[in-house]
Amino acid sequence: MKEIAKTVLQKSFNLKSGEILLVITDIVKYKIGEAFFEAGLEMGAESLMTIMKPRSRSGEEPPKPIAEMWKYVDVFVAPTHYSLTHTQARKLACEHGARGATMPGITEEIVMRALNVDYEIVAKLGDNMAKALKNAREIRITNLSGTDIKFTVEGRKFEVDTGLYRNPGEWGNLPAGEVYVAPVEGTGEGVVVIDGSIAQIGIIDEPIRVEVHEGYAIKFEGKYASKLEEILRNVGRREAFNFPAEFGIGCNPSAKISGIVLEDEKAMGTIHLAFGDNSTFGGKVKAGIHIDALIKKPTVIVDGKTVISDGKWLI
Repeated sequence: MKEIAKTVLQKSFNLKSGEILLVITDIVKYKIGEAFFEAGLEMGAESLMTIMKPRSRSGEEPPKPIAEMWKYVDVFVAPTHYSLTHTQARKLACEHGARGATMPGITEEIVMRALNVDYEIVAKLGDNMAKALKNAREIRITNLSGTDIKFTVEGRKFEVDTGLYRNPGEWGNLPAGEVYVAPVEGTGEGVVVIDGSIAQIGIIDEPIRVEVHEGYAIKFEGKYASKLEEILRNVGRREAFNFPAEFGIGCNPSAKISGIVLEDEKAMGTIHLAFGDNSTFGGKVKAGIHIDALIKKPTVIVDGKTVISDGKWLI
């Protein structure tokens, strides 16, 4: 893991000797964090590591001391049990010039398989898809499981998570490989059938059917429906049911559906939609939670033009 960590620090972040590297981890992902910490030391960086207790959910803020120090580093990596991706702490750190990646739920197996890839190829795939989606207005998503939803993205910028974060303020996930956007709030209408996996639940062997009206999830059906509803309701805010908060397209050929949404959402042939917060990437909703849900073999229609058909890219 340490050797792969060195490669990632060099190729993804262009970490230089003397730069400040901050590893944010928790007691669950400590071994992975340690590999990056030691790799940074051996590369001559001012390597720091902070270890916290796991957050209670994805999108929960880290302790204030960690949030504060995060703003004063050059490079960060955050292998944690739950996600720090969509937190105000991460957003502020990048606004202060920190570059790096969050790694929610990452496992040692994923490090060995999905981090040891050529992200120049992943970046090219993502850039090509982003070009096909540029200036899009309306998105419609269907699949054979029964998904049929429309929403608006007009005026919103599609971002590309390339795995290459070499300039101040650049950030993403590792493993990387997705094109994503924050849909316009209140525009989601239709039905989404989640048939792949879902954050904080994992791979689901029976789908969850979600009815969406005016940008909110209003009805859940299926074996795992009550568990998903409980996760969202425990936040205590209606904004947790904001849906879709994110629309993302996987573009990493090396990623597979493993039950860890960090990797699942990057797999080619899938798309994901999220519940809750989108304030950290161009949206307006602050919910204190962000839950990604994976849809397999989707058909994606952009302003009447099909760009993905049953999971196959047509661009």
